[in-house]
Amino acid sequence: MIDSSSLKSRAWELCKSSVPSLIVVGLIYSLLSMIIGTLSARLMGPSVSVRDMERLMEAYSSGNYDYVASFVSRYQPSALASLIDLALQAVMMIVSAGFLIFIFNTIRSTNASYGNLLDGFGIAGKVILLNLLEGLLIGLWSLLLVIPGIIAWYRYRMAIYILIDHPEKSVIQCLRESREMMKGHKAELFRLDLSMIGWLILDLFIPFAAVWTAPYTNTVWALYYEDRCGRVSDSAYSFNPDL
Repeated sequence: MIDSSSLKSRAWELCKSSVPSLIVVGLIYSLLSMIIGTLSARLMGPSVSVRDMERLMEAYSSGNYDYVASFVSRYQPSALASLIDLALQAVMMIVSAGFLIFIFNTIRSTNASYGNLLDGFGIAGKVILLNLLEGLLIGLWSLLLVIPGIIAWYRYRMAIYILIDHPEKSVIQCLRESREMMKGHKAELFRLDLSMIGWLILDLFIPFAAVWTAPYTNTVWALYYEDRCGRVSDSAYSFNPDL
């Protein structure tokens, strides 16, 4: 059993004392996330007025399905917009991996720097493929019921950490090792997530809260991975690539 209180205390300590600051890097990461999210919304979100929606509902209610089809076709994003949006989502996956690399370097006291946010581009192909396969697996399990989908999400939760820890490994290896690592521990991680639910709610309702919540929660989860690998200690974290 993990000591969740110890993990959270250590994460909070790192957020307050790390150099470079986890909070500053979290700010940069949050700004990039907001910019990419805004661009994506502009590309994919149609500019539809209230009156347009009223006309659509009237047409649907009256059985004017030709108008409904025309409306949907008119406001559907173009192929170019969809392509640009996919590229933006891929960049966000890579930057998120870079953020985790920075957190690992901070935890392990191994040359953490602002440039770590771009280090994910060194394994960009694997990061994107892992996200796609993981999403596909979770989606397929979710077709059965919600609960199997949630279980699948926890089953493959450590895959991205394994990939960042061992970039030489294949995506399939990372997924398999995550599945093995989480056997008997999915409920444990679920309880850890529940203990941080307040931070996640804070992120939903307070603008720019992610500047603090993203570094803290991601550090807690990275420390959980370290714990599962047997690398957590009260002092500095030493990285053993053979574990």
